[in-house]
Amino acid sequence: MTFFLQINISEMTEFFKYQGTGNDFVMIDNRQGLINLTTEDIEKVCHRRFGVGADGLIMIENIEGYDFKMKYYNADGREGSMCGNGGRCAVQFASDLKIFKDKTSFLAVDGSHDSEINDGLVFLKMIDVESIKEEDEGYFLNTGSPHLIVFVENIGTIDVKTTGAAIRYSEKWMARGGVNVNFTEILDSGHIKVRTYERGVEDETYSCGTGVTAAAIVSNYIKNCSEKINIATLGGDLKVSFSKSNPSDYTNIHLIGPAKFVFKGYL
Repeated sequence: MTFFLQINISEMTEFFKYQGTGNDFVMIDNRQGLINLTTEDIEKVCHRRFGVGADGLIMIENIEGYDFKMKYYNADGREGSMCGNGGRCAVQFASDLKIFKDKTSFLAVDGSHDSEINDGLVFLKMIDVESIKEEDEGYFLNTGSPHLIVFVENIGTIDVKTTGAAIRYSEKWMARGGVNVNFTEILDSGHIKVRTYERGVEDETYSCGTGVTAAAIVSNYIKNCSEKINIATLGGDLKVSFSKSNPSDYTNIHLIGPAKFVFKGYL
């Protein structure tokens, strides 16, 4: 079956749908630099009723000094901050396009990232974390995107969309550009559960890569969890590993999990 969606571009453009633990993305190979989509175009493509349906849209572009550049747009059509699962899907997409073999280095909005694919899993190196701040609602840090970690019990009973939106749109956080809200339950020292309200999507997502990375780090920082943590999300299981040099300094951070091709179509 071939999928077509009409938007305002002069020729048909091939797109690919990928997902990483349920966090799904429209992927476009724009290495020729010929594709220009408006905010309205991207929002239409990502719409789950009238478009392809996705948490975001990613373009792969050429850039000197790297294998590729990842340009990420939220489902609302605006260019977003770093997306961890999107990064893993971009790596798998680039591998499927034969841009690299085994290992790669690419540029994203938060800087350079190294990555490799082993046994069907994408290992994505994230930026270092140098600051964790305690807030009234939880713990704030930036893992390429701004995240608030809220520790809870009985995570399955949380109304993530309502509670997360109340925090994200509060006067305090709106003044700081908004925040992603991650409800986190500690199962044991090596296992946590995370549910995320994601800005730009403005809803709970099945998984958030920068969010689970933040949750794993704060679980170590506050709850003394392991430096290799298994994370259960609505969309599947991820792993985060890191090194800790000082109480709030984290390096060699890796987000680990699958990234899968779903289908392709044409805009």
